[in-house]
Amino acid sequence: MVKIGNIEIAEFPLLLAPMEDVSDPPFRAVCKQNGADLMYTEFISSEGLIRDAAKSRQKLDIFEYERPIGIQLFGGNVDSMREAAEIATAARPDLIDINYGCPVKAVACKGAGAALLQDIPKMVRMTEEVVKSTHLPVTVKTRLGWDEQTKNIVEVAERLQDIGIKALSIHGRTRVQMYKGSADWTLIAKVKENPRMHIPIFGNGDIDTPQKALEYKNRYGVDGLMIGRASIGYPWIFNEIKHFLATGEMLIAPDLNERVKVAKQHLDFSIRWKGPKLGVFEMRRHYTNYFKGMQDIKPYRTRLVEAPTAEAVHEILDELVNAVEFSTSLSVL
Repeated sequence: MVKIGNIEIAEFPLLLAPMEDVSDPPFRAVCKQNGADLMYTEFISSEGLIRDAAKSRQKLDIFEYERPIGIQLFGGNVDSMREAAEIATAARPDLIDINYGCPVKAVACKGAGAALLQDIPKMVRMTEEVVKSTHLPVTVKTRLGWDEQTKNIVEVAERLQDIGIKALSIHGRTRVQMYKGSADWTLIAKVKENPRMHIPIFGNGDIDTPQKALEYKNRYGVDGLMIGRASIGYPWIFNEIKHFLATGEMLIAPDLNERVKVAKQHLDFSIRWKGPKLGVFEMRRHYTNYFKGMQDIKPYRTRLVEAPTAEAVHEILDELVNAVEFSTSLSVL
């Protein structure tokens, strides 16, 4: 059983990656229902928390059914990160995670996220202060390095472990790569194989099928997998991977009825958390992914992203199911 501090997760845990504007409570709810073992909030600005910004405070919302869950923080100021960790601890998550991996300019240009990969001494100071400020286990998510010339993750992992982090998630790209090209897991494996390392090491990047999950588990020896983009609109990937790891067999892919059911659940969660107007609006980004690859979906997708109310969305989804069932019955005849 993999443990983060005193928290038992699973024998080979599958983690939902923290994703801005994606991994909010409604999305986390459907991922939890479909097999995610450990989840994180969207990343939260340390400066926003200490200024009591409404958007940052709302991201602290967590629910009992989500546990174990971590609150992820980012920032470029050591004192602000320490104070933010104290605020986050009061929200009663199971752990605190620090984001040293976000590559986007809006974050990195402020000296936060992946920018800390250019200043390892500051990264270590910041992490140490966060560890000291909370009784909760502290984990880190980062990348291989800033660019091809600074892939120093083996050294970074040792230094972060030495000052008290309890687990490390590594995305197999540099900051300069952003999300382009293929993730390089060879350095993730070197971290895991390092005899000095004793904390769990989770691999992240390009895990989008059960077959690849098994291959990377066996080839790179990580303690678990963190899954991000592949789960967007497809929360079933967690249970599919678990089933394949246990049996070597693929689960049957969700049919239209299952996709509609989960999309409705996601929408209902969204409305309960954000209210009827914002809940409907922010759900629109998910419909394309829920029905990706399905035939004759485009006209319905267009209507879904324009529907103004939950009732209208439900009607369109029901119409979609009925239309496909009718088409199927005709083809049988």
